[in-house]
Amino acid sequence: MAEERFDYIVVGAGSAGSALANRLSADPTKRVLLLEAGRPSHPWSRIPVGFARLIDNPAANWLYSSEPEESTGGRRIPVPRGRLLGGSSAINGMVFVRGQAEDFDGWAQLGNRGWSYRDVLPVFRKMESYAGGEDEYRGRDGPLKVSDLDESGPLYDAIIGAGQEIGLAWNADYNGASQDGIGMTQASISGGRRMSTARCYLDPVRSRPNLDIRANAPTEALLFEGRRCTGVRYRRGGEVHEAHADAEVVVSAGAVASPQLLEVSGIGQPERLNALGIPVVHELAGVGENLRDHYAPRMKWRIPAKGLTYNDRARGLGLVWQALKFAAARTGLLGLPASPVRAYIRTRPGLASPDAMISFIPFLATPNFKLAKESGITAITHPLRSESTGSIHAASADPAAPPEIRFNFLSAEIDRTITLGGMRMTRQLMAAAALDGIVGEEIAPGEKLEGEDELIAWVMENAETTYHPVGTCKMGSDPMAVVDDRLRVHGMEGLRIADASIMPTLTSGNTNAPSIMIGEKAAEMILAGS
Repeated sequence: MAEERFDYIVVGAGSAGSALANRLSADPTKRVLLLEAGRPSHPWSRIPVGFARLIDNPAANWLYSSEPEESTGGRRIPVPRGRLLGGSSAINGMVFVRGQAEDFDGWAQLGNRGWSYRDVLPVFRKMESYAGGEDEYRGRDGPLKVSDLDESGPLYDAIIGAGQEIGLAWNADYNGASQDGIGMTQASISGGRRMSTARCYLDPVRSRPNLDIRANAPTEALLFEGRRCTGVRYRRGGEVHEAHADAEVVVSAGAVASPQLLEVSGIGQPERLNALGIPVVHELAGVGENLRDHYAPRMKWRIPAKGLTYNDRARGLGLVWQALKFAAARTGLLGLPASPVRAYIRTRPGLASPDAMISFIPFLATPNFKLAKESGITAITHPLRSESTGSIHAASADPAAPPEIRFNFLSAEIDRTITLGGMRMTRQLMAAAALDGIVGEEIAPGEKLEGEDELIAWVMENAETTYHPVGTCKMGSDPMAVVDDRLRVHGMEGLRIADASIMPTLTSGNTNAPSIMIGEKAAEMILAGS
């Protein structure tokens, strides 16, 4: 086996890993190896609405699922994760949300120095290129192009008007000074094309002689000399290879795969590892724990008025028109992110900031993500900072075997309370005068379901995640923390983790932007020698 040597090895070319590899390889004296288990690309990844064709596509998606639990009505919940360069940024809904200042200040208050909002705001600004908002908050010349959604029409006007009727102020920039209110979605889309991290961070630097990007190269194990991580073992082209890092190995495989890789490599809870026949290299109780995600009911209403939703406008010849519109102007259905309108709400008086979100999709979809025959609107609501925690653990010593995912949704009473509050406010908004003559019957959960117990039972039987798993290798200094505030694995040398798994708590909204920020910040710390 030929020995390969690099300064840095980054495991996972996803949202964080791609940003990290770009920044580390900017120093021409440092050799960087970037390993990605998935494919280089997929044609549907380029088109924004292509996410609907990738959500259950094994060519671009790992297609994980959770274990059946009471909180999911005994169902397995899909846990899609990107199987391409760019990771989940190559298949996600492209909604760009940083989160609230309070999210990051909360991380700092947990003892994570350097992670307050004041600390991470310059990183967010550095990574983006966005034309709107205020210079104090928004970046103008970063790699990641962010745009305001080019969508308008009477349905959008009516939803926003209804939101204002119930007290939600118009907010043109929920990533600026305040997240409060209702507004159009900002998206990682530019010129009608998805702005994945593969597109924005890897494509511009592929020619660097010191950056080696290898797709279809799943990492099977971390390599150690004592308590120092010295490299990785990976598989490519049917052959097993080893690569060694003179400086550091950074695991950026995501909230699902990072804890699994640590465990199959011998880092984790001894009793779990012993049960799988994995020799223990280092005991670390928190590996795989603290899983958090947004658990969200999809509420649905009929829209009897014709021509307002894409169920009417994109059927038959209408779909041909949408394709022509996208080809000519890069707008319309094919240029949409997952949800064009979003509202950040307070479900009860006295809160300092929003505690729940409602996002609106201007159509009804079938379970396989195709446009439904009847016309309607879908509203998704969930708590912003879920307190229910689950786990992700290796189910086998085989690194290719899917891990066991247990969400334990709604185990925290506050999550039940906020979920119910979000559903009530969604119903209030949909009943506002601005939507008179537009919105018809409530299809799901249905007007007959009103009691708290029956609504929670319906949520358990029907809700899905919003595909934001985080926290399984959390940052901190408590006994369940996996990495310190410099993202170094506790008790190990030469090993860091940089991805959504290090988040101690959920951020308020979609997690792709914070994940990219983590990759950027990790690079800053590594290059600064800290």
